[in-house]
Amino acid sequence: MKSFSDSYKQAGVDVTAGYEAVKLMKSHVARTMTEGVLGDIGGFGGCFAPNMAGIKQPVLVSGTDGVGTKLKLAFLLDKHNTVGIDCVAMCVNDIICCGAQPLLFLDYIAVGKNYPEKIADIVSGVAEGCVQAGCALIGGETAEMPGFYPEDEYDLAGFSVGMVDKEKMVDPTSQKAGDVLIALPSSGVHSNGFSLVRKVFDVENADLNKTFDSLEKPLGETLLTPTKIYVKPMLELFKQVTVKSVSHITGGGFYENIPRSLPDTLYAKIEKKAVRVLPIFQLIQQVGNIPERDMFNTYNMGVGMCVSVDKNDADKALEILKANGEDAYIIGELANGEKGIEILD
Repeated sequence: MKSFSDSYKQAGVDVTAGYEAVKLMKSHVARTMTEGVLGDIGGFGGCFAPNMAGIKQPVLVSGTDGVGTKLKLAFLLDKHNTVGIDCVAMCVNDIICCGAQPLLFLDYIAVGKNYPEKIADIVSGVAEGCVQAGCALIGGETAEMPGFYPEDEYDLAGFSVGMVDKEKMVDPTSQKAGDVLIALPSSGVHSNGFSLVRKVFDVENADLNKTFDSLEKPLGETLLTPTKIYVKPMLELFKQVTVKSVSHITGGGFYENIPRSLPDTLYAKIEKKAVRVLPIFQLIQQVGNIPERDMFNTYNMGVGMCVSVDKNDADKALEILKANGEDAYIIGELANGEKGIEILD
């Protein structure tokens, strides 16, 4: 006899909708299967057997995050197949900062009402993010929570685990004055600072199809652009160059994130003129009348990741990154002094 509860359905939870959602998402999950996955989705735990060949001292690196209030844009535009990429990106981009390769991912979707097609749409984005990161979507959870979330809204979070040989971990303590800082361009606002974005544009009442001369796409579509995933180009860089530190530029922008990968005796000197600021950030600053300092302390400004290498390795690092699809460029260097950041005019 199949699982069904009419009483639970009357309370707002339809377990059969959950089964239908799992059925619809299976084809998306199948795209992410990698060597090491054991079993199929639907069990009580996701199982993964990592390949330990050649690894002397394995270190597991984990990351968890959500998409934040960027989800409001997805609700307003009724577009749900990209926010899953953001969810994966926010986790795996953190993991790669340690030099680890993401292995697996799990998602958590909490909804006011389970619409199976919408759930499958969300998971299709999660699967696409996993494919871009080279990791497997081995499980997840969909929680129907009537009365807690509005029927047409949801929250999305994720969790990822990666692995690296301890001797190959990124070591920020190896940095020294004169090391070069390389920027990897972002795809847009990524998944941070959207409370301010929503305030600036009053998105709940705005015409999200409005176009601006500086933007290639309408405002809503530009803001919903998925977070770029840097895993594959960074793994190639690790193979050929000694990377001394990696900063994922998320909420808190330059001022918060770059110092996180510095020792106490060094600070980052950033050449503001070298930063290729994306038009969307110029528009946010202009419309919101936001001080430039606050912009660099909130947004990535067009730099999704910042990598530190020895100045003698800089040209080779740029060559490798460009060969792997990243139009990377130098934005500054490290100097002796109290840990922090200075953005120079």
